[in-house]
Amino acid sequence: MLHEHQKPRHHFDLRLEHDGVLRSWALPKGMPVEPEQNRLAIAVPDHDLDHLDYQDGEKSIADTGWWEEHDRTDRRIVLTLHGRRGAHRYALIRTARDWLLHLTKDQPQERHRG
Repeated sequence: MLHEHQKPRHHFDLRLEHDGVLRSWALPKGMPVEPEQNRLAIAVPDHDLDHLDYQDGEKSIADTGWWEEHDRTDRRIVLTLHGRRGAHRYALIRTARDWLLHLTKDQPQERHRG
């Protein structure tokens, strides 16, 4: 789930369902679109699952889908997000204060339908 917020400042929230809650990170500059980009990802409190379809005048659903975890340590989560625009692999990397969201160079291969 990717929520787009208009207030207090325009930003996105990445929400990953895990252990019955939505783990959440605020992305002030949105999702990285090139592997050279790292985007700040600020961990915010978990949300209840009923927040998945929540929208109002200031918050909309930018993308929805599912995610798969490939690797996890205390400092890094490697995952693929499967959204409406395809699948993209990212690494969430813990820094001393926050997290960075990184689009990996190694991306999933598109599955062609025959």
